[in-house]
Amino acid sequence: MKDLETILRHTIAAQGPIPVSDFMAECLLHPRFGYYATRDPLGAAGDFTTAPEISQMFGELLGLCLAQSWLDQGAPAPFTLAELGPGRGTLMADILRATRAVPGFLDAAQLHLVEASAALQDVQARTLAGHDIRWKTSTDDLPEEPLFLIANEFFDALPIGQFVRQGTGWAERRIGLSDTGLAFGLAPPQPLPLLAHRLDDTKDGDLVEICPAAPTIAEIIGARIETHGGVALIIDYGDWHSQGDTFQALRNHEPANPLENPGECDLTAHVDFEVLANATPSAHTRLTPQGVFLERLGITARAQALAAKLAGDALDAHIAAHRRLTHPAEMGTLFKVLGLYPSTATPPPGLEP
Repeated sequence: MKDLETILRHTIAAQGPIPVSDFMAECLLHPRFGYYATRDPLGAAGDFTTAPEISQMFGELLGLCLAQSWLDQGAPAPFTLAELGPGRGTLMADILRATRAVPGFLDAAQLHLVEASAALQDVQARTLAGHDIRWKTSTDDLPEEPLFLIANEFFDALPIGQFVRQGTGWAERRIGLSDTGLAFGLAPPQPLPLLAHRLDDTKDGDLVEICPAAPTIAEIIGARIETHGGVALIIDYGDWHSQGDTFQALRNHEPANPLENPGECDLTAHVDFEVLANATPSAHTRLTPQGVFLERLGITARAQALAAKLAGDALDAHIAAHRRLTHPAEMGTLFKVLGLYPSTATPPPGLEP
């Protein structure tokens, strides 16, 4: 078989249309042809750019936020410093650099990266050369000790299922074959206990998305934090309550048809933060726009300090990066932040209970 589309076509021809979740998992994680298995997707040469790649300020402020929470909780040692889906390792590199000035923080930290892509693990090893890194493939493998964790644009890449309301039942959206290629269709409607509560706020024809893995991961993280202490900062695009079709593809920094070129596009969906908050046994903060969060952490003062040393194109790029991270018309409102923390502790800086 020459490519992933051929594999998918053969599977659908033999077994029938497949759920969106199965399609998404194959496109992103197929061991030979999956998007994350075959490339470094980040930066100008990739398909998308994340906040840490835009400016060092993002990682610096998140690192100091974690460090202040660590101090507020009595500076436990040792503790797990973890990132889910760490990309190139840029965010963690900025966190480690910014927290060097916090006495005892790095000495107590044990660095764990949850990363399924061997290609990205290689990039992370180069970015974080000199640091003792322990890679994990699942959040369940993180140690039973205080956990200070970052998940930036991690949950949006987890496979989702899509369901269309029909009466009191739900028709799962599936992907089958047409004369021209892959195509969406609907399975027969049936009752779905998982979505019974959504009958109150939807009508016929409304589409609701479910990410099966998200609440399990939030529960695992929250249990570590509630039992042992720590903080989790979850940053992603989405909102408090999921409704509508948010399944999307990016290729070369441009929107693409998610059914075309399987394995060649980044596939994501908006995060339903309400699901994460309801799943965690720990306390959680209010959902806060990224721009508000960064401003509360002092990004403008940091931007001004860095700008004083810049001129010309470098200064212009720096100003544009500050705007991109914080302005409501860019990432400032689209991206949200949810914090998890022990019910006996105070919320992390920049966030409110």
